[in-house]
Amino acid sequence: MTTQVLEADSMWLEYSGIKILQNIYIKVQTGQVVGLLGRNGTGKSSLLRMIFGTLRGQNQSVRVDKQYMEYPYQQKGLLRYLPQHHFIPPHLSLRQVCDLYGVSFEEMCLYFPKLKVSEREKIGNLSGGGARLVETLLILLSPVSFVLLDEPFTHLAPVTVDLLKEVIQEQKKQKGIVVSDHAYSHVLDLSDEVYLIVPVGRSILLKDAREELTLYGYTA
Repeated sequence: MTTQVLEADSMWLEYSGIKILQNIYIKVQTGQVVGLLGRNGTGKSSLLRMIFGTLRGQNQSVRVDKQYMEYPYQQKGLLRYLPQHHFIPPHLSLRQVCDLYGVSFEEMCLYFPKLKVSEREKIGNLSGGGARLVETLLILLSPVSFVLLDEPFTHLAPVTVDLLKEVIQEQKKQKGIVVSDHAYSHVLDLSDEVYLIVPVGRSILLKDAREELTLYGYTA
């Protein structure tokens, strides 16, 4: 399978003269998990939305295999994005949303067999953790080349997190995956490379992630 490369370059975002992101660069390729870390307010979610194409900054360049993409989310089969908030209409059933996203319900159940009994259950009737798991799996199992995950482990039980990490490792064989989560230990476990966004919106590619995070005071 040919390797694809997604790059986000010169990402610049500010509101009312306050710089959130400036001169950000990150790269992910298929077959790789890239971690994106940073304290609250450093612009991680904004950066993911800019890469996806639903947020426009003062400047941004998103390229796939060196080809510029103005609105990446409009490119069929390219990428999908998991936002922090719930995004599935509550009146739809689990089977319906799988069909809408082109995701195999049967494949989802191979990873999480307990979901079989919820096939016809409306999303709005699931627990917060259950809904979050379904949302994450919908994005992660989508037939696309790249996946952006913003806080995928929120509201999930530890055993579910461990299983989801296994799914991410399995899916990276055919996808490029960017993961951002405050549970940084999980991100470090998964990631082949880690970027840290520091105050004033700079991105740093970490060489020894655990040691450098301590030096930057991130793990304090």
